[in-house]
Amino acid sequence: MKIAIVGAGISGLATAQAILTRVPLADLTVYEAAPRPGGKVMTEITDSGYLCEWGVNGFLDKSPRTLELCSELGLQVLPADVSAKRRFVFSDGELHKLPETRHLGREAFEKLIDPMASGVFAGDARTMSLKSCFPRIHEVENEYGSLIRGLVSLQKKARKAGRKDTPGPGPGGILTSFEDGMSELTDTIAARLGERIRYATPVQSIEFTGDAYLVQTADGGEDPFQALVLASPAYAQEAMLRRMAPELSGLVGGISYPSLAVVCLGYDRNDVGGVMDGFGFLVPSREKRKILGTVADSFVFPNRAPEGRVLLRSMVGGARASELAELSDEPLLDLVRSNLAEIMGVTAEPEFASIYRHAKAIPQYLVGHSDRLQAIDDELRKFPGLFMTGNAFRGVSLNDCVLNAGATAESVIGFMPRSMRG
Repeated sequence: MKIAIVGAGISGLATAQAILTRVPLADLTVYEAAPRPGGKVMTEITDSGYLCEWGVNGFLDKSPRTLELCSELGLQVLPADVSAKRRFVFSDGELHKLPETRHLGREAFEKLIDPMASGVFAGDARTMSLKSCFPRIHEVENEYGSLIRGLVSLQKKARKAGRKDTPGPGPGGILTSFEDGMSELTDTIAARLGERIRYATPVQSIEFTGDAYLVQTADGGEDPFQALVLASPAYAQEAMLRRMAPELSGLVGGISYPSLAVVCLGYDRNDVGGVMDGFGFLVPSREKRKILGTVADSFVFPNRAPEGRVLLRSMVGGARASELAELSDEPLLDLVRSNLAEIMGVTAEPEFASIYRHAKAIPQYLVGHSDRLQAIDDELRKFPGLFMTGNAFRGVSLNDCVLNAGATAESVIGFMPRSMRG
């Protein structure tokens, strides 16, 4: 049985790795539109000694499956500095350290959920599905009647049990990466897959003959596969499916992606001071600032900047103001610098600047997302051997993508003839 995977981001790569771990002789091909693997995972090490992440800058070590994958690949993980546990929200004109649940009160939405939606999804919390975006928060709220009562109750239980990691409003676990950045993970999987990956080969459309999927590529190629995994962004899946499955195409095409710009600035350590010695800060929409938040990458992972230097990475745009992400370089840099001056008091000229733009950044789980997923599952039943994965569906974090890739791989293996499973 021939298997195709479309997309060599973390979802497609992890799916391929999981299939081959169980079935080493699987006949598997990965199509990737770009000339490199990784998707939204890309690390740039600059000539000036800064290590910048184009997209995701790490994963939380609370997911066993991601750590298992790293172990399978022989990768040494790099835990964040202890300062990364200190996270801030800019509220009422000041930086506030989380967790400060006693100060949230009735403003939990504005001071917690709103900035978390920006930080994780670059989204607008007013239009997003709490159940789909933050399922644990949704569960706590439903169980205890309110988020605040739930957090207080969980903290009391944790203290009685002698636990030091009392639950708070921030994410759990320790942020983790690799010495040379997140590309270590995707590059290592891609190297193992070798010639199974066909780079710079966009898939244009798919046809279903009843017993095979014909994958048609931009170079005029057409290859049949008995199992097909779509692991590319939803908007790319929409185009591929348009002719074969218009209903399914419409459902995935309805998942929106706002624009986002990532602005990396390097400073002399003395010019930044100790105002935010921690992970970084998020900005609630009510503060009317033009950045979504800033991560102090070199406080989190000290090797991200040369000795005596600091690397700050700010996010601009998202669902709140996609148009800001499309500003030309100079106005965008001015915008970020003015916001850092107001929020952090950083007024010095940066010695390093780099801008990374995402025309379509992070998928938005809007109200009704769970109903969309159910409709997608219903449509997929019409196409045996067709599978869909990626961050557009059941979690946007790298941990979510790896976990969902493993489940997708199991479904593909279950679809194989028993004689092939080993």
